[in-house]
Amino acid sequence: MGFLRRREPLHERLAREGGLGPPASVDPRPGWQPVGVHGLQRPREWDVTLVADAPGLEGDAVVFATLPDGTVLVEEGADDSLEPLATAVEQELAAPYRARAARQGESLWAVQARSIEVIELRDSPEGDTIELTHTADGTTIAVDDARTFGSLPALEELGARVGSEYTVHAERLDGDFWEVVAAPL
Repeated sequence: MGFLRRREPLHERLAREGGLGPPASVDPRPGWQPVGVHGLQRPREWDVTLVADAPGLEGDAVVFATLPDGTVLVEEGADDSLEPLATAVEQELAAPYRARAARQGESLWAVQARSIEVIELRDSPEGDTIELTHTADGTTIAVDDARTFGSLPALEELGARVGSEYTVHAERLDGDFWEVVAAPL
């Protein structure tokens, strides 16, 4: 007399006979984890990292941005001419861009820069930031976190390029020039 042994568990046989396959593998990890925990690299923040020689610059650090015409806008640090740093960046990255630099020696600077999108908004609202959100329910605009009425066709056109529902964040660089980022919702 032999042992009664099933080669396949009953629940698996019934599922197979009922047309059901094995469950799809599901990754139990959350969608975002700190770098180093999951083994994936950190998303790239800077497009260019380089070393530049800039004798005569004051201070130890500087943050600056450029307009499409190459005009340099100093955001943090000494108001010296940043021409040596901008020239070094522009050998690898065209304007407009945002950059930061830190002194590494007497005249040696480490520079990191990333491309940005800059648009000119004529008759732009007063304020330093604009948040425009477009959903099926309509469009909302907030200037410096205060909701406003009206429309900004240039920002709406920019957002429409990324999807039917979107958000556009704009930060004033200088005058009518704004750094903009559009993302789908």
